[in-house]
Amino acid sequence: MHASCLSTVVLPVYNEGTTVGRVLDAVREVFTGPLIVVDDGSDDETPGVLESRRDVTVLSHGGNEGYGRSLIDGFALALGMGCDAVVTMDCDGQHEPNHIPEFLAALEGACDIASGSRYMAGSPVVGTAPPERRAVNDAVTKEINSVTGWSLTDAFCGFKAYRSAALGRMRLTEDGYALPLQVWAEAYRAGLCVVELPVERIYFDGDRSFGQDLDDPVKRLGYYLRVWNAALEGES
Repeated sequence: MHASCLSTVVLPVYNEGTTVGRVLDAVREVFTGPLIVVDDGSDDETPGVLESRRDVTVLSHGGNEGYGRSLIDGFALALGMGCDAVVTMDCDGQHEPNHIPEFLAALEGACDIASGSRYMAGSPVVGTAPPERRAVNDAVTKEINSVTGWSLTDAFCGFKAYRSAALGRMRLTEDGYALPLQVWAEAYRAGLCVVELPVERIYFDGDRSFGQDLDDPVKRLGYYLRVWNAALEGES
């Protein structure tokens, strides 16, 4: 597997005009393959920044359709391009692109999904994770491990690499922030191999909103677990 020609990076973006250009430049320092940016209805300077680029494929949503929908649409485009592997990462500056080769290399073994973890022993820390976010992550990660027998340490890191064949075996339909829970349930049901890799835990935007009423951690946890349980039952 050669990262330069058989893989792509999918980057969902929403109102990240101040960071998206720098992130794409940093990705280009380590990755020469196709880049897919899914703009989820940004109404800041993001569309202008993307329009000025000639090294990315931009998929634009007419409105804000959700984080999960952005990834699903990015996956579909990547699979349509015939890519063997897909890396996902965020454009807010909290993911370090220099890990992309490591994630792709992890797929060269037996594993189908390589997932970043901000909570492994080897994960450097920059900033402080909001306590309620860490508590929700811990609760959901514990639930996943109790069902799957895995030893995940971070259920929600968006920095991942997937074999395209693995993506093709998962039915992903969740438009919102709970898409990772559907991914884990579908991976478990399909018997896929999962490995975690340490990545930086970078927090500098503790005020980021999840939208609607999901800023309430109790409601957010309930939403995550509903999606998880439905996906385990094949009801996604």
